[in-house]
Amino acid sequence: MMDVDRGIRVAVDTGDVTLGSEKSIQSLKLGKGQLVIVAENSPNEILEDVGYYSKLSEIPVHTFNGTSVELGSVCGKPFTVATLVINDPGDSTILEIISK
Repeated sequence: MMDVDRGIRVAVDTGDVTLGSEKSIQSLKLGKGQLVIVAENSPNEILEDVGYYSKLSEIPVHTFNGTSVELGSVCGKPFTVATLVINDPGDSTILEIISK
């Protein structure tokens, strides 16, 4: 479990990550991103949009085992993060961790 948290943090610090539901869904609509991560307490409409657009663009979705508050703190941000898209994982092994 810690691997995922660390992977997310390293991606935020060293890679290119889109934070926030609206921006994440915009990225998905454009088929951008390698992985979507959603907090397990994200609103249903966001989960539905993410699910729909990620299927269309064949981008995998990972449900973060925690709330948007916890996901925000994993990202090192002082705000909630319900959704994020990993565009480039940087030095992170998050894509390998999730695909296991």
